[in-house]
Amino acid sequence: MSAVKTPDAQDRLYKVGSVLVSQPKPDDKSPYFELARKYNLEVDFRPFIQIEPVVLKDFRKQKINIPEHTAVIFTSRNAVDHFFRICGESKLEMPAEMKYFCISEQTANYLQKYIVVRKRKIFTGEKTAADMLDLLKKHKSEKCLFPCSDIRKNDIPEFMDLNGLHLTEAVLYNTVATDLSDLADVNYDIIAFFSPSGVTSLFVNFPDFKQNKTRIAAFGPTTAKAVREHNLILDIEAPQPNAPSMTGAIEMYIKKANQIG
Repeated sequence: MSAVKTPDAQDRLYKVGSVLVSQPKPDDKSPYFELARKYNLEVDFRPFIQIEPVVLKDFRKQKINIPEHTAVIFTSRNAVDHFFRICGESKLEMPAEMKYFCISEQTANYLQKYIVVRKRKIFTGEKTAADMLDLLKKHKSEKCLFPCSDIRKNDIPEFMDLNGLHLTEAVLYNTVATDLSDLADVNYDIIAFFSPSGVTSLFVNFPDFKQNKTRIAAFGPTTAKAVREHNLILDIEAPQPNAPSMTGAIEMYIKKANQIG
């Protein structure tokens, strides 16, 4: 994939005709499809990262005794899936008194796939880790288990340590770069990233990537930081006060770049 750099994002308002979204293809109701129709764009979807399970043998090397914990912290569906996978492979059944702290209602509802939710003690944040962390402060005596990836944010471990709360990290799945070799000769006007891992994947696949006229979009401050650390020009940053979504930020850019009023 080849996509010489200008000093900054100014004066890079070239016309946009194609966008690569570094995520799996969404359902038909996604705003990306409306964006494609409205501006006559080619919008493609391709995950830049994928999840690989940590096998039971390697999990056991972490010397974690799941039953000695009284609560589990879930920040994603992947964490839920791989926690109960490891429990199943270990022939462990969660006791009824086990508490579950979930980052969102969506994650809490997903637990129904594995347990009878109405019979369990489930605590749910609104949307962010900060919401859930406020709940954890009220349960200081819990011995919490944190199923996570080998690549994860530091906010939860740092909070738990700062507040003297018990936390055991259990790495149950790995985040790895997807093979993107089939895109070597494909160029897009915009590539949209949603995590630092996605940016890393680009360079794992294409170590000599040159940005040229390819515009880079990033969602969230950590992703934006990763873009800049790889010496790329960040042309589109989301969320913005008047564009809280990636599609909104891209549309704002296209209106300028394609000179649409």
